[in-house]
Amino acid sequence: MQYWLMKSEPDEVSIDDALAAPHQTVAWTGVRNYQARNFMRDAMRIGDGVLFYHSSCAQPGIAGIAEVASTAYPDPTQFDARSKYFDPAASQENPRWMLVDVRAQKKTRLIPLDELRTHADLADMQILRRGNRLSITPVSPAEWRFITEQLLA
Repeated sequence: MQYWLMKSEPDEVSIDDALAAPHQTVAWTGVRNYQARNFMRDAMRIGDGVLFYHSSCAQPGIAGIAEVASTAYPDPTQFDARSKYFDPAASQENPRWMLVDVRAQKKTRLIPLDELRTHADLADMQILRRGNRLSITPVSPAEWRFITEQLLA
């Protein structure tokens, strides 16, 4: 089992939206970074743990716990000319962008980025690295345990 931190802008999909969705599952659309796409396409497996992170908002931070609920499949927004995620270079025969479905498990107290920075056990966490802008990053088993067992206990 692997663990991930997945960023979502709450005005697009919040943890509350995910919990209210059918089967508490949302398609993780709109990822347009090759490394993040490769994580979904090549590394994520059904059942992997997800820290659901609210980004680009007044108080960014971990807002919930989720799990990967599907294998990767083509992101349909790349084919929709009306979508802000449209990619004219993508085709049905040769999709460029993939997604996974994410199933929300629970909303947690918000753990702000500033709080994450105060814990030595999380010092190497990718989200805390200077200049990190990836929307999906791996989380080590030790970081997952610390967050779920210490900060969310």
